Amino acid sequence: MLWHAIAPARRYTKASHDVVRHPRLCSDAKILLLYVQGLPDERTHLALSEHAQKIGVKGRAYQKAKEQLVMHGFVHERRVSGERGLWVTHQLFSNVPLSDADALAVWREVGVGAGASPSAHSPTVGEPGPRTVGRQLPVEEEREKSSSRPPTEAPAESVTLEALPPQEAEAERVLLSLRHVSRELHLGVLEARGLVAQAVEWLRRGVSVGELRRVLSSDLPEGGVRSAVGFLGHRLMQKMPEAPQGQRRAPVAPAAVEEEAPPPVPPYVAPLVTCQGPGTEHVFRSMAGETECPDCQQAAAWARWAERRAADLGVDLAEEAAAAVEAGRSPDGWRARLAAAAASGASGGQ
Repeated sequence: MLWHAIAPARRYTKASHDVVRHPRLCSDAKILLLYVQGLPDERTHLALSEHAQKIGVKGRAYQKAKEQLVMHGFVHERRVSGERGLWVTHQLFSNVPLSDADALAVWREVGVGAGASPSAHSPTVGEPGPRTVGRQLPVEEEREKSSSRPPTEAPAESVTLEALPPQEAEAERVLLSLRHVSRELHLGVLEARGLVAQAVEWLRRGVSVGELRRVLSSDLPEGGVRSAVGFLGHRLMQKMPEAPQGQRRAPVAPAAVEEEAPPPVPPYVAPLVTCQGPGTEHVFRSMAGETECPDCQQAAAWARWAERRAADLGVDLAEEAAAAVEAGRSPDGWRARLAAAAASGASGGQ
């Protein structure tokens, strides 16, 4: 980015970097602040809204800019009783943030709201009339009826709030921070505690803190918010995002009457049976009344298949088994088993 600037020799306004780079002031608020700061003395009697109209800041944009300036201490307003009992609103504009105490000191210094003394007013028109007899209430009765002091109330008990878990405390901070976005969304601590449960559910469903603040503070009604608690509670409920697939909870069934569970049934264990197949004597568990173990059954099936295959090819299995023994191979191999099965089949056939 290239930067080129020429310092003006006249007709300029000094602006602090704290104002130009203020992170919570919109552009309209900054322009209005700089415009009013550079006004001559003879034009400072106009209201802030009239100055805003001259630079094109009107309607909702002006209301938003003024709210930010008031919120951050650049604009202060005070209503005082003027002449003839009329109320007058005085505006105090500053290019640096002022607290309420600082603004009150400035007003007292210039004499705003002091009012004129009774002797300075013009005398009342007309002659004083005679006193009306029988129209005035007794002293005790009049004090009882028109006393300006409210009845004495018992001091309210201080409410001690419990500390919240981290996620609920974060949701409470979001709700309380809405007052900085819009004065209409100002919540008390107890009011925010009543909405914490709904706000936490938003965070549990994957909504970030910034997104939650944006949803709650954007698109406010044109007529203003009458009740911050009711408005935020309705928006939290109506705009609740959908829960992720893994976080959906199954409906809770009504509690059933507890019944005594039956004793567990022991698993079935098949008995040990001696295998009737060839080879070394061994046992196995017969599940359905088998007489041979699975290995012997598989060897017998291979033997029957080999016998049929040898008959088709004209091969003598006994000779193959003898050749295997002469070659030094184990007689317990499949060839020996096939030869034994073929020999037992031949003897059974005779």
